Amino acid sequence: MSTNVEEKILHGTTTVGIKATDGVVLCADMRASAGYFIANNNTMKIQQLAKHAGLTLAGGVADAQNITDVLRYHAAIHKIQKNENIPIKSLARLCSLLFHQNRGYPFIADILIGGYDKKGPALVNIDMFGSVEEKKYVTTGSGSPVAYGLLEEEYKDSLTAEQAKIIALRAVKAAIVRNIGTGDGINVAVIDKDGFRLLTRDQKKAIIAL
Repeated sequence: MSTNVEEKILHGTTTVGIKATDGVVLCADMRASAGYFIANNNTMKIQQLAKHAGLTLAGGVADAQNITDVLRYHAAIHKIQKNENIPIKSLARLCSLLFHQNRGYPFIADILIGGYDKKGPALVNIDMFGSVEEKKYVTTGSGSPVAYGLLEEEYKDSLTAEQAKIIALRAVKAAIVRNIGTGDGINVAVIDKDGFRLLTRDQKKAIIAL
């Protein structure tokens, strides 16, 4: 099997995004699976797009990385040309356009874009059809039915990013326990007025047993 084919079928995932009052939390497991085969147990499904923005990847690895590279490029160009951060809604519209332009050979990916711009925190889901939907909380991937159960129980409009990262970690951990496509650790990013930052292993372990 060629590398390109292998990359396109590594799709076992649970990603979670939560919009809080003071920022956005993105969370994802680290396993890339092909059916019942664990193809990679250290996959980074959270990517930084700019100082103020990031995304989570679910779906074909090669497709999702291609989208990430294009969005990262346009965020950098916007910063150079206008000396300001690209709005999160603009990144979401650009991502939607990429999906639409490739309808003949569709990207197999489900993207969450989160960030903090002049309007505050924002979280947007873009699916493989290019549909754009702003969310307060959302989960994608094979473990999402499990994660949604916990999110729907615990989400509140008043959540801070500190509270949201605990809920996000618990939601992905629940999916790891119950979904064969999800597992091998969890990554978490917080994006607020101070920018994008990934939690260290010690910071994660202080919240939940990994």
